[in-house]
Amino acid sequence: MDETPFLSKVEYYEYNALSKQIIGAAIEVHKTLGAGLMESAYEYCMKAELESQGLKVETQVDLPLYYKNNPTGKFYRIDLLVNDKIIVELKAVESIQPIHEVQLVTYLKLTGKALGLLINFNVPVLKDGIKRKINARIEYTGPKPERD
Repeated sequence: MDETPFLSKVEYYEYNALSKQIIGAAIEVHKTLGAGLMESAYEYCMKAELESQGLKVETQVDLPLYYKNNPTGKFYRIDLLVNDKIIVELKAVESIQPIHEVQLVTYLKLTGKALGLLINFNVPVLKDGIKRKINARIEYTGPKPERD
């Protein structure tokens, strides 16, 4: 029987704290650079900002595509993987489209990661460009956490 992975209460809070730290870094990058640059500029600056906070950041992480358990030789690319836990997809587009959200959810499913952030820097106020996605295949089984 295939068991659904789950997050403990401690893991849940660790993910929340880390996602807040990532969002804070994105706000700092946006405040410094503003909107209107290419995605690669934001990626470079996000990596630098997160690493300056002591986080492990991998960029352009290859995610191999398999078809019926066979490698295809094709790869997706994850923009940022922070502390080997949270996938961060960066955009510099007019608006986040449903396909961008689907892309992040697909990455979560393929990697088994619990949480992803989609951040669009091409907005006047960054909070309007952030989407948080949770991998529906991972359950939280602890007590219901209190909201901040």
